[in-house]
Amino acid sequence: MLFRTRDVVMIAVMLSAAAFTYKTKHDAEASRDRIYSLESQIQAEKDALDVLKADWSLLTQPGRLQQLAKTYEEELGLRLIEPQQIITMQRLREIPFRPAPDLMADGESDPTITGGVEP
Repeated sequence: MLFRTRDVVMIAVMLSAAAFTYKTKHDAEASRDRIYSLESQIQAEKDALDVLKADWSLLTQPGRLQQLAKTYEEELGLRLIEPQQIITMQRLREIPFRPAPDLMADGESDPTITGGVEP
């Protein structure tokens, strides 16, 4: 007999091991490619976010907003806000003043009065 049963089994085991190794390598390479793709997408999103933050910073500059307000003042019926529009003087007088912090014997202020903030 040219091949014994043991030889056939060993050849089958080696072929199975080679196939498993090839499949594992192929799966690992596919996973690596997917990771690189995701990292690239994440970086692109971060870059886009940086651009959007820069655009927002430019669009919300006070000087630019003031110029736009002047330009479209009549069309939009814009006018300056007076302090009385926010709170009346009578309501302002109703707000109690914060008491002055009492100094303790060692010169430190009472943390219950100052909210734990050192003066």
